[in-house]
Amino acid sequence: MTSAERRAVIGLAGIYGSRMLGLFLILPVFAIFAETLEGTTPWLAGLAVGIYGLTQALLQLPFGFLSDRIGRKPVIIGGLILFALGSVIAAMSTDIFWIIVGRAVQGSGAIAAAVMALASDLTREEQRTKSMALIGMSIGSAFLLAMIFGPMISSTIGVSGIFWLTALLALIGMFIILFVVPSPQTSRTRRDAVPLPQMVGQVLRNPDLVRLDVGIFSLHLVLTAVFLVIPLALRDAGLPLTEHTWVYLPVMIISILSMVPFIILSEKKRQLKPIFLGAITVLIGTHLVMAQLPPSENAWFITLIVFFTAFNLLEATLPSLVSKTSPADAKGTAMGVYSTSQFAGAFFGGLIGGWAHQQWGNAGVFEFAAVICLIWLVVASGMRKPRHTTSQVRTVQLTSEAAASELAAQLEGVAGVEEAVVIYSDGVAYLKVDKQRLDNARLDAIVGATA
Repeated sequence: MTSAERRAVIGLAGIYGSRMLGLFLILPVFAIFAETLEGTTPWLAGLAVGIYGLTQALLQLPFGFLSDRIGRKPVIIGGLILFALGSVIAAMSTDIFWIIVGRAVQGSGAIAAAVMALASDLTREEQRTKSMALIGMSIGSAFLLAMIFGPMISSTIGVSGIFWLTALLALIGMFIILFVVPSPQTSRTRRDAVPLPQMVGQVLRNPDLVRLDVGIFSLHLVLTAVFLVIPLALRDAGLPLTEHTWVYLPVMIISILSMVPFIILSEKKRQLKPIFLGAITVLIGTHLVMAQLPPSENAWFITLIVFFTAFNLLEATLPSLVSKTSPADAKGTAMGVYSTSQFAGAFFGGLIGGWAHQQWGNAGVFEFAAVICLIWLVVASGMRKPRHTTSQVRTVQLTSEAAASELAAQLEGVAGVEEAVVIYSDGVAYLKVDKQRLDNARLDAIVGATA
């Protein structure tokens, strides 16, 4: 990457990650904090945790489309203002209802698609996959940090302090977008990075992509639901909230290390589908075990390691599967629909998980999560064996639509090129390639001949 590309990607990853950190920080602490709020019921506590997902899911794609019309930076700044406003509302609240309002306003600052679009404007085609991966990694990092530091920060400055901190992070994000991230000379819609309204229908008609959308919906539904009760279960096991960090820290480290061999096996040995289905099965079993666990610190420690190993494996595998499964020229739209499904899952996890907690207690939430994962397993078992491909984008220079069609046919004749779509108006060839079989020299020669 050039220095300008590095500055743009690091700045945007920081904005994206810090915003998600602000949303995730309350996950490991809110169930206990909610008991101190006026008007709290388990159902309302669940709604407060998950409501950000509803506004996020509803506005993410529209905000992305709006950024095509009025510019990326105005949409991102507007979203950060909304996020800061929601954080302030929540920080000043003493009852559950205003917390719900604040969380809803936080989620309405839906800037994910606009951030990805700006990243695509500021990076070259050959660096775009790397830049998107780096920004995407910021979400996983934010979740990891939130799980570890959420209890520690709340014990120091309280949950209201967490909301004030997230407001500060939003202000820092505005400074970064204004003074650190470069402004693009031109904004173009790149199909590998941003969603397009006209391609949403095509993505929703792809059964394998829909299965993956159901997957991320289910994964974040059960995550949100079970964290309405896991903090309470740890407290019942004799661990005050101030000590929860010292459970989550080793749990997250061990679970991440434990998933690595499965990632390698799934890619190198091309065993992605059985490992994927196996991880869902492990989640089902883990939830059933959690429903019966005694209040024992050691029992919860071991069970959480198994839970997060399966969760982290699925969280890492799902976006990779979307990338492999989506049409070459619809990756941005497929990822946009996938992300919307993720936030919708968080909303329904809070909504239904809170209701299950109110009706049947802790065990009812875990049993509900097991049922959701069982339905997911049935849906996922029907997916076709995933293609072991990666995306490539090549710049081409063409004189007509006919030349674009001819070039696409030539590219699909190259060994290892599974799919090629050439868009004449964009001057871009979108490719799906099998790196183990790819004839790079032949591919470079064909693309070079168009220069």
